[in-house]
Amino acid sequence: MLSATDEAVENDLSSPDGEEEEQHASVRRCLVSGDRKPKEALVRFVIGPDNRVVPDVAEKLPGRGMWLSADARSFKTAVEKKAFHRAARRAVDVPDGLAVQVEGLLARRCVDALSLARRAGEAVCGFEKVKALLKSGQGAVLLTASDASADGREKLAALASALGGVRPVGVLASDELARAFGRDRVVHAAVAKGGLGERLAQDAARLEGFRDGGGMAGPGLDSQDSSAGKDD
Repeated sequence: MLSATDEAVENDLSSPDGEEEEQHASVRRCLVSGDRKPKEALVRFVIGPDNRVVPDVAEKLPGRGMWLSADARSFKTAVEKKAFHRAARRAVDVPDGLAVQVEGLLARRCVDALSLARRAGEAVCGFEKVKALLKSGQGAVLLTASDASADGREKLAALASALGGVRPVGVLASDELARAFGRDRVVHAAVAKGGLGERLAQDAARLEGFRDGGGMAGPGLDSQDSSAGKDD
């Protein structure tokens, strides 16, 4: 009898890029669970020219895609059950530290989206500016540093909860938030409604699956010199 993972891989192989004539192109099947999920809840992998498994978090690399639920447990199971080998129909190289690489790539996407939102005038940082954006009703994402004090997190979280429609994100550390704003440290930030806010919320949800409680700094982010300035 096939295990759940074996069945998921067998089903995934029945059509290109992990699809089985899905009614919606945005739905894919997880290699491990066999569940059909929105692409936003999954991470895509491809096999590179060197026969290595390569994460494709932006979903742009050529090749047949293999989709996995965006969490460390699913990734561990995929490696243990050789799900990548079976999906590729051959032995492939799963590099050590691949999960850490995925985490770093997702963290970079979050920081990049926040930086783009800042340059577009759709993101602010600092307690008072964040509070003002939330109160205006235009806030879509509330970001609080994972290493922030409980008191600071709770005040804005309570406001966001009371207003409704605001996605809380606490998976990025203060230095990661700071990179997006060119500051030394950022504890509170918010993004207005729009496409960049939606992208950030989706990538943050995927990143959360690879971080234990949101307390790790993204290993894939390069150290950068920040301009002077502190979160107000």
